[in-house]
Amino acid sequence: MELKRVVVTGLGALTPIGNTKDEYWDALISGKSGAGPITYFDAEKFKTKFACELKNFNPTDFLDRKEARKMDRFTQYAMVASDEAILDAKLDLNVVNKLRVGVIWGAGIGGLETFQNEVLNFAAGDGSPRFNPFFIPKMIADIAPGNISIKHGFMGPNYTTVSACASSANAMIDALNYIRLGQCDVIVTGGSEAAVTIAGMGGFNAMHALSTRNESPETASRPFDATRDGFVLGEGAGAIILEEYEHAKARGAKIYAEVMGGGMSSDAYHMTAPHPEGIGVIAVMRNCLENAGLKPEDVDHINTHGTSTPLGDVAELKAISEVFGKHAKNININSTKSMTGHLLGAAGAIESIAAILAMEHGIVPPTINHEVVDERIDPELNLTLNKAQKRDVKVVMSNTFGFGGHNACVLFRKLED
Repeated sequence: MELKRVVVTGLGALTPIGNTKDEYWDALISGKSGAGPITYFDAEKFKTKFACELKNFNPTDFLDRKEARKMDRFTQYAMVASDEAILDAKLDLNVVNKLRVGVIWGAGIGGLETFQNEVLNFAAGDGSPRFNPFFIPKMIADIAPGNISIKHGFMGPNYTTVSACASSANAMIDALNYIRLGQCDVIVTGGSEAAVTIAGMGGFNAMHALSTRNESPETASRPFDATRDGFVLGEGAGAIILEEYEHAKARGAKIYAEVMGGGMSSDAYHMTAPHPEGIGVIAVMRNCLENAGLKPEDVDHINTHGTSTPLGDVAELKAISEVFGKHAKNININSTKSMTGHLLGAAGAIESIAAILAMEHGIVPPTINHEVVDERIDPELNLTLNKAQKRDVKVVMSNTFGFGGHNACVLFRKLED
């Protein structure tokens, strides 16, 4: 059976540095930090008092007020980003066969704020089980793709992938395979997360996973810098329209890129720490290259997982050197988490969007906040430090790794007819 070709025809982004894909891109190439003091709750007693929150976002600017109240923030974000992507793809919803349009969405945690608030309200009461009737449907992780499909009438495959920070990358790989196998024409994919909450910040602080650079939040996310001390929690959503190539061509769609392949692996090592030699990461990148039918020397740019943690950054760069050999020094490597923070289940989606736009515009966004060289990192690697670099990018790779040892990798290429 000959596999179908799969292309990207629409993008939508809702991020801490921009509420549309265009705003997001402009902020990326200018090196803008999305970090600042937490405004959602009083974080004075928390070890970390800052995060990468959305700015100037009001869900009722996009959603009916009654409907918005039935949704956790992670679902609101999914609705807004997916609407932008569908509009960007210029999908004619009166013509497209909705039985062959699916929604496969990633979320690492789902409705954490909803769960937190319901439990706190119960604990503050007299023991009577008074819960919001929308508690469960607001909280469950699969409700985001459910709501997207309900709004637009998409009747193809519809579910959520959950693999911590690799969730939306896994969603994209599943979407790629459904279309490759001829089971769908179009899939809305991506991911969303809204974990900047009392429980989210408190939980990640308890793990010692977050930066505590409270005196300078905007510089706290500093991948590859010797003084990095943990990631900065972010929130938002990224949506990508994947479409079968002939279907896209027949309707005259703009094509951003071709999805060449996806890889998956497991560290099988530790709940939260990466394998120090990056064995699982080596495997996932090799799997991805093999799945895409590409060679290591074909890759021009890698948007790394690069969370700004002491162990993770070194392990990933070691793995890149192992997989790409001498060619590694010719690759523009970056971490856009230095600007957006870590969007957990949405990270793979928004970072893939950044990689695709780097290819379209011929500019690789920087890794900001780098000040001190880490002697454990190969100095010949081009980490695109502090300033965007112009580059003719034909092939890009996006890496995402999740707690539990989940590794996912996606490759995109400029369209070749």
